[in-house]
Amino acid sequence: MSKLQQIIGFCSVICVLVSCTTSGSFAPVSDRYNPAERTPPYYIVSAGDTLFSIAWRYGFELQGLASANSLRPPYTIYPGQAILLQESSKSLVSKNASTNAVATSAPTPKSNNVKKERATRPTAKGTAPLSSVNEAWQWPLKGPVVRPFVASGQEHKGIDIKGKMGEPVYASRSGEVVYAGSGLVGYGNLLILKHSDRFLSAYGHNRRIKVREGEKVKAGQLIAEVGDSGTDSVKLHFEVRIDGKPVDPLRLLPRR
Repeated sequence: MSKLQQIIGFCSVICVLVSCTTSGSFAPVSDRYNPAERTPPYYIVSAGDTLFSIAWRYGFELQGLASANSLRPPYTIYPGQAILLQESSKSLVSKNASTNAVATSAPTPKSNNVKKERATRPTAKGTAPLSSVNEAWQWPLKGPVVRPFVASGQEHKGIDIKGKMGEPVYASRSGEVVYAGSGLVGYGNLLILKHSDRFLSAYGHNRRIKVREGEKVKAGQLIAEVGDSGTDSVKLHFEVRIDGKPVDPLRLLPRR
């Protein structure tokens, strides 16, 4: 092969590579919303993990997971620490007994309305609840829902709300920031708020998070900016969990 033929062949390869990178035909980024995975017996803590993020990843109720590992507030954990992935039977019995006590003392509701959280344990004297029992939930973003909640098979544990890059994301309810980071695969830059011992909400794929872990926020407060981190489009992924289990946010949010 002559030197001229070698040069022509090399130039052809370069042209092909350039056309591939400028045609916009990139491999899409898959949306993996905490896919159902077989729960191992233990989880080894990595830098950036919190007990809240571990409980969120595997669908555990926080107090049950903490009790099983003999952890108390503020649930401090360390890199390299082994977390037993199970809920304490004592915690489950206590929670069920408390729930049954409320059910037997209160009249049966006419409809299955989860918008009002029932207080299942007394509030410690001198401490204010993170949010009012009767505080209404608010939409964190004004856009339309582009992907609904899917309960079966743990396929999609929340809803996706379409937005514009940098658009403000608001707290759906008053609470405390218990996780702010990008350590959970499929959520991008994720923010988790604790509203009570039972209620948590999460806001994923943010471009920028505007609050810090441990910070108290009010309903309607700016907490993040819409982005596309960890996904293939600009949107907000929004989840609500009760006792560690995902529920359809549309059951809580006001109709519009």
